[in-house]
Amino acid sequence: MIAAMNSAVEDISKAMRLHRVWTALAHEDIGDQHRRTTLGPLWMLVNYFAFVGTFVFVFVTKDASNPGYIAYVAIGMLVWFYLNEIIAMSVSLFQREASFIQGTTLPLFVYVMRLTMQCIIRAGYSMAGCVLILFLAGYGFAMGWLFSLPGLLLIIVATPALITVFAFVGVFFPDSEFIVGNLMRVGMFFTPVFWAYNGQGGIQKYAYHWNPFTYLLEIVREPIIKSSFPAHAFAVSSCICLCTWMIALLLLGEFRRRVVFLT
Repeated sequence: MIAAMNSAVEDISKAMRLHRVWTALAHEDIGDQHRRTTLGPLWMLVNYFAFVGTFVFVFVTKDASNPGYIAYVAIGMLVWFYLNEIIAMSVSLFQREASFIQGTTLPLFVYVMRLTMQCIIRAGYSMAGCVLILFLAGYGFAMGWLFSLPGLLLIIVATPALITVFAFVGVFFPDSEFIVGNLMRVGMFFTPVFWAYNGQGGIQKYAYHWNPFTYLLEIVREPIIKSSFPAHAFAVSSCICLCTWMIALLLLGEFRRRVVFLT
């Protein structure tokens, strides 16, 4: 186990020294996806704004006049879209990068960071849309918003670990791409993204308390909604982050040399 950890740390260290490489590749990917479009990457902001705006003001007209609920949904969608994207795209990461993996000697973690940077850039545009929705709903800036910064940072820190874990799952179990995709689509309805838990019993109780995504949403959402630091949710999220990193390091250390033969 120690040898695996050392091997993983070595790969990560080499990748971090190549930060200009994966940063440039990520920006190139974003540019390629929006090449020849009028708005360019601004389409990511428009997509988020249109989706959340439509959901709040059309499908949930009962609560659409409530600024608190609008903020609840907007922030929940922001975090959920980010987590859903990194997990869904991670499963096929090594297959997509097969030509690079087979043709270069770059550290495997470079491809993890490439996807991490892509997702962070996209989330930045969505965050701009989220802030715009909050202000349009009359939800003005408050100092409590600053309590969400540690939560955002924790999610960013956990991102490479999540990508690593699901990338290895995808390379060893190709069917997992479809399994994970379906689970994430269903999981949105079992996660308090647009529904609020107010002490209900039954499946909502278990979907709220035993769903790890709940706590990742709350560490960003609660400071803005309630202007308080979510200590319990942050502690649970920190444990999730730590455990995910431990698994990621073990997988990276044990199996990174085998990926080239499986892609």
